[in-house]
Amino acid sequence: MITIKTEQEIEIMRQAGRILAEIIEKVKPMITLGITSKELDRACETFILQYGAQPAFKGYGGFPCVSCISVNDMVVHGVPSDYVLKQGDLLCLDLGLKYKDYYSDSAFSTLVGKPEARDSEKIRLIKTTQKVLKLAIAKAKVGNTFGDVGNIVQRFVEYQGFNVVRDLCGHGIGKTLHEDPKISNYGKRNSGEKIEVGMVFCIEPMVTMGNWKLKKASDGFGYKTADGSLACHFEHTIAITKTGPQILTKV
Repeated sequence: MITIKTEQEIEIMRQAGRILAEIIEKVKPMITLGITSKELDRACETFILQYGAQPAFKGYGGFPCVSCISVNDMVVHGVPSDYVLKQGDLLCLDLGLKYKDYYSDSAFSTLVGKPEARDSEKIRLIKTTQKVLKLAIAKAKVGNTFGDVGNIVQRFVEYQGFNVVRDLCGHGIGKTLHEDPKISNYGKRNSGEKIEVGMVFCIEPMVTMGNWKLKKASDGFGYKTADGSLACHFEHTIAITKTGPQILTKV
């Protein structure tokens, strides 16, 4: 069942989202050559606690870390490790927190190091995923359906020559990290539940350079592309208001 949030609840989630966005902006400059994903994870935890919030992912389903850091062919849920970031790595950082009993969730992808000519397709993959998130958010308005949202993601991504992941999806969010509905990155127009004022959910396109099929990573948590192709992921927490969709996870 999809829960409808009150204006007061959305305001708390807006505060949580703003905190998360500020933390992400602090972490972004730290993504440099030579740093490990485990060091980035420790920084995320420090910032979250400084804001008086709690990590959302640590301990969730047994996950051992505060952030999900996925590199290259890891699509999502990568476990931070002693892996040292290298020139040209495509890194995605997914981070969530709990503030005043409400959750917030966001993710972004970036290229490690100074872009080189050989990175042009990686950059195009990142820009495509970032652009399609904006298109999906614009489509998430009252009267449309979640099928409309998934449809525009799939059509835009495939037009660019990439693929959308089918086995993972976006989700509702509130007093629990994952709520109804499940929001696929593919689908048919006019299908699924209708979008209503008071809904709060996460839209998160996951895009692959090759085939969309996945396999479980050796860490037991992450999902990698089955063919070893690069993957990209962006995510925002969205609230549906009378004036349209609002991004909660922004500064």
